[in-house]
Amino acid sequence: MIMRIAKNRYWILIALVLMAGVALAQAALDNDAVVKMVRAGLSDDVIVSMITTQPGNYTVTPDALIALKNARVSERVINTMIAKQSGTLAPPAPVAAPAPDTSPAPGVDEVGVYYKDKNGQWVEMLPEIVNFKTGGFLKSLGSDGIVKGDVNGHINGKTAKIALNTPLDFLIYMMDGVEITEYQLLRLHVTSDGREFRSVTGGVVHSSGGAQRDEVDFQGKKIAPHMYEILLGPDVKADEYGFLPPGATSSSNMASGGKMYTFSVTE
Repeated sequence: MIMRIAKNRYWILIALVLMAGVALAQAALDNDAVVKMVRAGLSDDVIVSMITTQPGNYTVTPDALIALKNARVSERVINTMIAKQSGTLAPPAPVAAPAPDTSPAPGVDEVGVYYKDKNGQWVEMLPEIVNFKTGGFLKSLGSDGIVKGDVNGHINGKTAKIALNTPLDFLIYMMDGVEITEYQLLRLHVTSDGREFRSVTGGVVHSSGGAQRDEVDFQGKKIAPHMYEILLGPDVKADEYGFLPPGATSSSNMASGGKMYTFSVTE
């Protein structure tokens, strides 16, 4: 009885070995498998990848190569089969690690205004629409009224969508031909239906009077071509502000529109 059990185990073991060998042979690719993949419409890239990475046993005699050609197997795939069979196929090249970002402002690749968040990452500021007009509430802010060439800018909503705490760190990425001195940092006055400010046509503030009342001085440090970093300390009081890019208005005596990169300072 014991001998019969031992004999049965022996044959079971032999059967398992044979089944493993058959499975291994079936897993290996051959000429027929390549032809089936071609007829199934798989791309050369996929087939070459399979030949390169999977075990295979290919027949590359002249007659076999002619048969592959007649089966519409591409020369690229045939050459890969020959290289695989001869053992000269180079292993797949390792995927190169991405080069480290050595930019002075990682993540900044488009013209615009950015602020640095708590994690030290630059975050793009989306501009708000500005409507410009002469006259309006700003005339009542001082006895001098609106000086010649000045215009009022109006933005809907009483607060900006971005709220920041001091100290503030901004980055302005400018178009070619634009200087940092052409940007204005302006304090906004909250009204019943939005925020307003006074500026000068063309984005240049040199006139005496109302326009300079809303301007906040800042220094831009050049960190790369067309890139300037702007640091603002705790002397910037809690209020509404915005960076006005150059060319925001077209005329001091006609309604026009533009954009402004706005933010609130909470403390």
